Amino acid sequence: MTSKSRCRFLAMLALVFVVVMVWYSISGEDTYFDLFYLPNSEKKEPCFQGEAERQASKIFGNHSREQPIFLQLKDYFWEKIPSTYELPFGTKGSEDLLLRVLAITSYSIPESIQSLRCRRCVVVGNGHRLRNSSLGSIINKYDVVIRLNNAPVAGYEADVGSKTTIRLFYPESAHFDPKIENNPDTLLVLVAFKAMDFHWIETILSDKKRVRKGFWKQPPLIWDVNPKQIRILNPFFMEIAADKLLSLPIQQSRKIKQKPTTGLLAITLALHLCDLVHIAGFGYPDAYNKKQTIHYYEQITLKSMAGSGHNVSQEALAIKRMLEMGAVKNLTYF
Repeated sequence: MTSKSRCRFLAMLALVFVVVMVWYSISGEDTYFDLFYLPNSEKKEPCFQGEAERQASKIFGNHSREQPIFLQLKDYFWEKIPSTYELPFGTKGSEDLLLRVLAITSYSIPESIQSLRCRRCVVVGNGHRLRNSSLGSIINKYDVVIRLNNAPVAGYEADVGSKTTIRLFYPESAHFDPKIENNPDTLLVLVAFKAMDFHWIETILSDKKRVRKGFWKQPPLIWDVNPKQIRILNPFFMEIAADKLLSLPIQQSRKIKQKPTTGLLAITLALHLCDLVHIAGFGYPDAYNKKQTIHYYEQITLKSMAGSGHNVSQEALAIKRMLEMGAVKNLTYF
């Protein structure tokens, strides 16, 4: 082989190598996108009835399906089913207070959700990855849109949408004017971490004397909502999220009290309520990134999570496991 032929052969070999590497790179990227992203956000993904239930049973076990999503008055008035754990993993010791709350709120799943042949749900996290995402119109297309705490919608519609079917909150995270950030028929679902949370909602809805102590941050003292919009999340879902997703001990000392975030709890709820579950806006900045904000709507950093009782690294691993097994799909990167 002449020197000229050898050079031509090596050049062709190099070209083949580059083509193979580019194909491999694209193929690998597609696999990654299939695993962690919704392949085509504009196109409705097929919804198979019972699919999320099958996936959830792999994580939480079949018995979790027997539990009601929201606490019901009859369980505390007629039968008085004893709870094994105290809040936030059970209702032990708070039954009388809870009884009064359940007497003025509701527990049903609305007919608009109940009647759906297949429930397509999206859990909208509060993460910075939603900023400039332009996902608003896509989020609005889901049957059920679940939001967290006081995350705003007004002014951010292009990125986060305007539809809110369910909003999980606790007193300190309740928006001071819920009518601004929610739809008229939004279900406001109380996640109770302590007995004072039941006391707060009772004083608000019954217009009793407010108690200002016992909260790490002052919750609203006037909160204009319809009691029939309020639901109380079954603490069982806090228990299984802690146990099955994070391997946290349920019996903890009062000083530790590690617990799942509202976001992880919302995903757990969605896997029990829905047939198809997508998430958006989940994931925290890397620990070394001290300046990256954690929310799409405010300038606070990961430093604000210190002392919260949440292990965000552990939660990230739990969400990645759910993504890998196909229990949920992501609209944003993770």
